[in-house]
Amino acid sequence: MYLTKTDKTTLAGLYIAKFDKNALNALGFSGMWQAFNVIGYSLGSSPASVKNYRDEFDRLFPGNPRVGWQRPLKTRSKTIFNNFNTLDFGAFTDLIKGFLIPEYEEEKEISSIIKLDANESVAKRLITGKAAEEYFKATYTAIDEFREHKLKDTTGLACGFDFKLSHCSSFYCVEVKGLNQNTGNIIMTEKEYFVANELKGNYCLFIVKNFSQKPNHRYIFNPVNSGMKFKRLERTVVQVNYSMTV
Repeated sequence: MYLTKTDKTTLAGLYIAKFDKNALNALGFSGMWQAFNVIGYSLGSSPASVKNYRDEFDRLFPGNPRVGWQRPLKTRSKTIFNNFNTLDFGAFTDLIKGFLIPEYEEEKEISSIIKLDANESVAKRLITGKAAEEYFKATYTAIDEFREHKLKDTTGLACGFDFKLSHCSSFYCVEVKGLNQNTGNIIMTEKEYFVANELKGNYCLFIVKNFSQKPNHRYIFNPVNSGMKFKRLERTVVQVNYSMTV
């Protein structure tokens, strides 16, 4: 069944209304507004839309602590409810994770064989990745330096930045980072740091903050030479290989 962005946002609201705190725990969210913010931006929707759909379905689940909107479901919401409300917790959770995590089915198969890092919750992964990137795409045109620039998504190219913005002879390369709170640690990879140092004023570090309450942002051009203090971190990784003769 093909689902639009609005359908997915509606289903996220239904999932939270039906399973309440269990839904938040399953995705690693610490509170409702964190869930609204992260899911909304990750789906290219708005946090308010996720909340509104939750409120619309709330009255149908007296087990949760909210009253919800006391009115009949809209036609599309009613269709979504009829088609998906019978899903149990596990199946519904997989459905929502499938919207949010690229190649989720393949990852699920791998995790059944190899135990993945339990600290990497859906919430954490989205805040440091997809949600922050979608926030940037939704807001970059409001930044004076980026106005009239054409955006190219380079997240899959492993080139040291997430987006390239171009206009005539002007260009900027932007690396997006996300934080759950208003303060926190930002980590740049060796490649990101090197490219930032090479491009200088054409490189921008765009930090999306406070997903736990109300997201806002800060951006820094030429971050390596901006006066910010970077601490070099080194980690030794032991890799085990197995060889055979054919």
